[in-house]
Parts: sequence; structure tokens; C-alpha cells
Amino acid sequence: MEMPESLRWTERTPAGRAWRAVLPHRLAECVERWDLRAVGRPFGYAFASLAVPAELPDGTPVVLKLQYPDDDSRHEAAALAHWAGRGAVRLLAHDAERRALLVERCRPGTPLYDLPPDAALDAAVELLPRLGVPAGPPFTPLAEEAAGWAERMPVDWEQANRPYERRLLDAALGLLADLAPSQGEQVLVNQDLHAGNVLLSTREPWLVIDPKPLVGERDFGPVPLVRGMELGHSPAAVRHRLDRLSAELGLDRERVRGWTIVHCTAWSLGAGRVFPNQVEVVRWLLGAD
Repeated sequence: MEMPESLRWTERTPAGRAWRAVLPHRLAECVERWDLRAVGRPFGYAFASLAVPAELPDGTPVVLKLQYPDDDSRHEAAALAHWAGRGAVRLLAHDAERRALLVERCRPGTPLYDLPPDAALDAAVELLPRLGVPAGPPFTPLAEEAAGWAERMPVDWEQANRPYERRLLDAALGLLADLAPSQGEQVLVNQDLHAGNVLLSTREPWLVIDPKPLVGERDFGPVPLVRGMELGHSPAAVRHRLDRLSAELGLDRERVRGWTIVHCTAWSLGAGRVFPNQVEVVRWLLGAD
């Protein structure tokens, strides 16, 4: 079975190799269960799942997703069901045991980052309030997730041989201690809402795919767009996104900034790798008063 380059990282760990080994059988089971036709080559953008285009017996285009079994995507299906197609792709079927989802396919599927940066931000300002709906269980609270980050960040930093300045880690831990217990209204937020996970659709102008949902305050909502590289990776570009999204969504700029620093630090290390782009955003925003 063909595996996209974006999933090459799964070869480096025992858990990843075990997942790859069962994928062909799992794919065949899902194709049979849902009577899928015209199963195509995997999409190259998927980093944490095998995603393939297919059709239902009536010709409806769909995407079959087989998730890598990490905690971040555990409630993806629940989030899509909660949104019920409002601003996100529709969930058509779900097999929890196989970590398999059948979802609406976006046509034409152009990613948000194909727009000029300010036009992409215009679309995000329209989309984010629709996604920030009240929610509770089964979604993990942001405060609980943040407690896990606080425990893991120093350990991961030491195990990675202190790949960046201690002051960045200390700043993130200090911000997290202030932000987590002082949140506002709790709504559904998506910690992977970058501009590659928002696609052009005929049903609605833009639809979210691949959510990693949490329940947290609205000020966390724009964080993935602020920190993401897709709309430009420079101090000016990051600060511009921070300013525009905070102002136009009516959010507290300093809380958005703080959550961005925290999230970048939490995601700066993973699977034995250091992600320099995340570290750079932390440096830039610590200098943005």
C-alpha cells in the first residue's frame, strides 16, 4: 500500500511501525464495510492519518480517514458531529475501534493558504465564531490539556538536550500558570486549525478538516492560525495575524499572545524532533509587547 511522504515519521517508532503494519487490512475492512468505490491514492497533506478519496455507491465523493492512534485526534469524530456540518466537513460514519472516519469531501478542496494572507484572515474571522460553540464532555478541557503540557515541557526539553534557551520555557510555564485558571466562557476550540486544514467547498465557502478539539476559552481559538507558517513565517507576519484576529474577533490580545507562546512551546518538541518554527514564534512574541 502506498504511504505518503507526510507519514514517513511513523517509521521511526515501534508504535508507528505497528500502525503501518495493520493499515492495509484496516483499509480493506473499511472499504468493504462502507461499500466504497473508486478508492484513490492517499492525500499527501495528512500528517496524522491515512486519508484517501473514495465514493459511495451513489457516486458521492467522500474521504476515508484512518487515524494514527494519538490522544489529540481521539475526539475528532465527536467534534465533527457536534458541529454538524456548520463550518466543518460532515461526519458520515465512524468506526471507533478501527479509528476510522468517513467524511464529506471538499470540492474543489483548495486550502485557505492559497489566498493572499489578508484575504485568508478575512475568511478566518468569519469562520471562527461559528466553530466556537458551547461544548462539554467528551472533549478534554484546555485546562486539563495545559496541565499535561506543564508536566511534559521541562522533561521533553531536558531529554532533547536543552535545544533552546531556558528563558523561553520558563516564560511559557509562567504564562500557562496564569492563563489556565482564569479562562472565560468554555467553547469548542481546535488546536490544529491552521490554514492547511481549512478547505474551499461548494457547500460552504470554507470548511474545517482534521480537528484536534478541546474545550477552552475563545482566546485560544486563533492560536493555530497565529503560529502557523502557512500564511507567512516572520515576526511581522505573526504579529499581524495576532493583531488582526484579536481585534476583529473581539478577543484579549494578550491572552491570545500568551496562549500562542504556550502552545508553540508545548508543540516545539515531539517524536524525537525539534520544530524550530515553533521556537521562532515564541522568540518573536516574547519580544512583542
